Amino acid sequence: MASTLGVAVVGFGWMGRVHTQAYARIPHHYPHLAVRPQLITVAEEVPGRAEEAAAQFGFTSTTRDWREVAKDPRVQAVSITAPNFLHREIGVAMAEAGKHIWIEKPVGLTTEDARAVADAVTKAGVQGTVGFNYRNAPAVETARDLIAAGELGTVTHVRVRLFSDYAAHPDGALTWRYEKERGGSGVLGDLASHGADLARFLLGDITSLTADTAVFIPERARPTGATSGHTLATGGELGPVENEDYVNCLLRFASGARGVLEACRVSVGEQNNYGFEVHGTKGAVFWDFRRMNELGVSRGTTYQDQPVSTVYVGPNDGEYAAFQPGAATSMGYDDLKVIEAHRFLRSIAEGTPHGATLADAVHSASVLDAMARSAEQGTWVNLA
Repeated sequence: MASTLGVAVVGFGWMGRVHTQAYARIPHHYPHLAVRPQLITVAEEVPGRAEEAAAQFGFTSTTRDWREVAKDPRVQAVSITAPNFLHREIGVAMAEAGKHIWIEKPVGLTTEDARAVADAVTKAGVQGTVGFNYRNAPAVETARDLIAAGELGTVTHVRVRLFSDYAAHPDGALTWRYEKERGGSGVLGDLASHGADLARFLLGDITSLTADTAVFIPERARPTGATSGHTLATGGELGPVENEDYVNCLLRFASGARGVLEACRVSVGEQNNYGFEVHGTKGAVFWDFRRMNELGVSRGTTYQDQPVSTVYVGPNDGEYAAFQPGAATSMGYDDLKVIEAHRFLRSIAEGTPHGATLADAVHSASVLDAMARSAEQGTWVNLA
């Protein structure tokens, strides 16, 4: 019989809701997991929001102060879905209080922030999972397996793209996401952090890079009240956008492969256009998040005019069998977070990491910091 694990969610914007829904779905998709989450408390500083979450999802208590969660003996595991500038303080405090943490990327504002949380998790002997959800897609894991098995030959180059229009509206509110003090980087931390993780997940360590960034919407209106997600605001005082809307980066990998990573949050006409193209000496593999359960695969010995086949992932790929019984039946974004929740809880139950860890967050953060330095200096930057 599964044991009960008390969980809390700190920060109840859209991502806090996603984490909560993922916990609720665990018994449906993973009935044999050794631990079963119980929603204990939700912490949110916006008045009324925690109470609404408790009423809808069944948390037994609420608080506006996340520090109360750290002191709560009923809570063994915590989802940290607060804004980036709070990641380090909350993550370190929860680990030091003996709580396992599932924390959203990019884990703070800098590599030092991510490393501080990673060190606290290691010192406390707790588990730490990070929200790099796109690597959890069964198609992405299958692509990685094809690459590792040499099905593409020697990998020569990769292109990773993350284009979105969530910040394209000029009336988008000047929230914490656009401020360096609270958001840190812009599209680097938001989208390129996923790209850096995907590139490393598929091809291994990045050794050097050169990057260019730009701000295309330099001013936005300050919101007059609490915000959630990507709120529009008109009539408010205009303030400067302090971090980048766009990044383009050339990558070199330890394997000798080359890469391009491009991300933009103001791409009109693009809705979650995320994906990658990996080319090798014998073949290629293509993935588009908007067709999440498909891979384009080219392999063989033809080289020229070699066709690309559409492969639908199925129950033998990744965690697909926990959701659907046969290939070509769609999974969605929220399913990736259920997989992430499962790997977090499994890590706790077994005492060994499963899925993306704080070490992965440190690697991603070091790539993002290198991109920022490169863009500022106009040079190639080597990664340790």
